[in-house]
Amino acid sequence: MEAQLVERLEKAVSRLEAISSSSRSVEFCGDDAALDPSIVAFDDLIANSVGRVSAAAEKIGDEVLEATVILCVAFSALRDLLVKVKQTQNAVRVKQTQKPDMAGMSEFLKPLNEVFTKANALTEGKRSDFFNHQKSISDSLAALAWIAYTGKDCGMSMPIAHVEESWQMAEFYSNKVLIEFKSKDPNHVEWAKALKELYLPGLRDYVKSFYPLGPVWGTSGNATVSAAPKAPGPAAPAAPPPPPASLFSADSAKPSSSQPKSGMSAVFQEISSGGGLTSGLRKVTNDMKTKNRADRSGAVPVVEKEPRASSSAFAKTGPPKLELQMGRKWVVENQIGKKDLVIDECDSKQSVYVFGCKDSVLQIQGKVNNITVDKCTKMGVLFKDVVAACEIVNCNGVEVQCQGSAPTISVDNTSGCQLYLSKDSLETSITTAKSSEVNVMVPASEADGDWGEHALPQQYIHSYKDGHFVTSPVAHSGG
Repeated sequence: MEAQLVERLEKAVSRLEAISSSSRSVEFCGDDAALDPSIVAFDDLIANSVGRVSAAAEKIGDEVLEATVILCVAFSALRDLLVKVKQTQNAVRVKQTQKPDMAGMSEFLKPLNEVFTKANALTEGKRSDFFNHQKSISDSLAALAWIAYTGKDCGMSMPIAHVEESWQMAEFYSNKVLIEFKSKDPNHVEWAKALKELYLPGLRDYVKSFYPLGPVWGTSGNATVSAAPKAPGPAAPAAPPPPPASLFSADSAKPSSSQPKSGMSAVFQEISSGGGLTSGLRKVTNDMKTKNRADRSGAVPVVEKEPRASSSAFAKTGPPKLELQMGRKWVVENQIGKKDLVIDECDSKQSVYVFGCKDSVLQIQGKVNNITVDKCTKMGVLFKDVVAACEIVNCNGVEVQCQGSAPTISVDNTSGCQLYLSKDSLETSITTAKSSEVNVMVPASEADGDWGEHALPQQYIHSYKDGHFVTSPVAHSGG
């Protein structure tokens, strides 16, 4: 593993050096590409900001370093594209073509899309101990797609806003790294801070300075970059296999169900095509409207839903597990219909990872460092104390009860979550993202009082006041 990683890193460094040297031979308007102010500034961004992330990753370990290598390759691929854009600005002089059409744009973005696919692959399947690091990088790479902005009708935010919005997705996981390692390892903290500063203010300020309205393509001549036609005959070299997905597709007018999509490609392709965006929405009937409901208390009911169509958590169920691995990590996997799962010999240096369980209950009778509940349905988890955080991700209809204390509880991409807090955990910080029907139960002040139920908002109102936006949750009033 280590030898392979070193080899990957050496290849990435070689690629960066090759790009740097080869770009100096590309001439446009009598100057070297590497001497253009925008390319020089991007080289500085790679050397300083990307280099800082890489230096921190080398002090952490193989898995984080592997993800960081992909980050380096992604920025070098973006640099390649920036040089190509510069070449088109002087198309007549250097005999190159101008702004790509849709097919040409798909080919133009292919190198960047291939890196996105590799980054996404790191976060799939069973989660590693460094999942939050990998997910931070995978989600953050979406920011590099600002170069695909072609105008207000392309379905993307403007480049500066796109970079900021993309980082907001990644920051959810970057903050988890900060929380987990704040008092354990300063190298992880440095890595997370360096990654954020790479994008904000790094990449954002770069785009603001040189490409606030997106790439400026050549305007002379009428030619446009198009996908190269297939050459007939056996003498033609075989084309490389197409990437699993692309940011833009020449066939985007086809129904979305006819094309496989994943990650960023799914977002851009759905937005570009326009069709199929609302095909999955249910019609709101009169009895579903708030004004016609019998119960108008505003509390969000926890109802059982069918597992999401895109989830394959139970498509390939492995053997059930309940075991301590390497003395550090309790693994509870693929438990179906088990109501008596218990972990009673644990300590504050161990973590608990619950994956792929359904219709089961787990009791954790002791203090642990971290608890993660991933891709579970109708799962109950009862624990006493957690040192770092309790995380619920990709779940459906789960109940989690804290009998002691927990600094942080995070709910991500989950539908239907009931949280029970103890008097010692009322100071808990609860973070939610892409989740619905999240209810929090708190104990009454009296010993024999009823539990109080609080529905966490999932809708927000954004109002522009005094030069900035003010965000507030939607309030529900009963009749």
